[in-house]
Amino acid sequence: MKFQLAINLERVSDGADMRAVRDHTLEMVQMAEEGGFEIVWAAEHHALEMTIAPNPFQILTWWSEHTDRIRLGTAVATAAYWHPIGLAGEAAFLDLISGGRLEFGIGSGAYQREFDRMHPGLKQSDAWQYMQEMLPAVRGLWKGDYAHDGEFWKFPTATSCPKPLQDEVPVWVAARSPITFDYALRERCNVLSWPLTRPFSEAELYKQRLDEAIEKAGHDFRPIFAMMRDAAVYDNEADRQKALNAIRLVLGQFENLFRNAGDVENGFPKQVPLEELAGREQYDPAMLEENLLFGSPDTVTRKLKRYEALGVDAFVYYASMGLDADAQKRSMKLFCDEVMPAFK
Repeated sequence: MKFQLAINLERVSDGADMRAVRDHTLEMVQMAEEGGFEIVWAAEHHALEMTIAPNPFQILTWWSEHTDRIRLGTAVATAAYWHPIGLAGEAAFLDLISGGRLEFGIGSGAYQREFDRMHPGLKQSDAWQYMQEMLPAVRGLWKGDYAHDGEFWKFPTATSCPKPLQDEVPVWVAARSPITFDYALRERCNVLSWPLTRPFSEAELYKQRLDEAIEKAGHDFRPIFAMMRDAAVYDNEADRQKALNAIRLVLGQFENLFRNAGDVENGFPKQVPLEELAGREQYDPAMLEENLLFGSPDTVTRKLKRYEALGVDAFVYYASMGLDADAQKRSMKLFCDEVMPAFK
């Protein structure tokens, strides 16, 4: 099993110094490279302090200048917010200046709130259609002169300037639904899946959908199957409680976004009170500790072995969950020193 890092520039309150957030994020990326992580992923989100990522290529360009080996991925570029020529050029330029380290991840987008601002009138549930039209256009532009006459974009002959340094840029699709797994296999893309806080059975469901898509595709391409989970490794009760408190706070903010409640003030989603969530399985601390990659090094290793046995090729360690910077670094160090050696 390989290991990858997903991390955001993250502020959970206006008391956090943006410069400290900036510095911490880069330090985590450098720790991941030193520890042997294969890829680091940057998201795309807009007008939200909890995920400050207006342009993933800008973030990855910054990280590329301070790292040497770790590969640099978009998880994910939101297709409906881009024009194909712009997206192809931004991605190719990152590949050029990073020495060919781009991993190109594309997806549909997460929150209706963002679509209401970035692409007014588009329903989040319809955004997959933009992703499916975007990817062949980007690949065509990377190869050379290409004209497009689609449902969402039309343009005469153009080409990506620059071209990617890699002959074949690895492409990843964020997938949960059968239609997206089918698309990933049809387009010969690797797969990123995120079961949120759901139990291991959700990961098993995604693997089943992947296997069905592979069989349906009828060709010999086998994607890399990566699974993301919120991660916190701890060896004392204080850090355990910090992790559980942090994830429940952030989940309350995510609930606001998923409901599109509208009460986001100056970029900070109001937390849905936990008492309103009482009895809801996905917020129970015991359930969270069991389902997420939380626990002692031995517990986390045991959990990862289960994913490895399922057929997960790469685990994506999601570090951004409201935890303070020092606790994040302690967790990362424990993971690199005491968990990863079991998978070498």
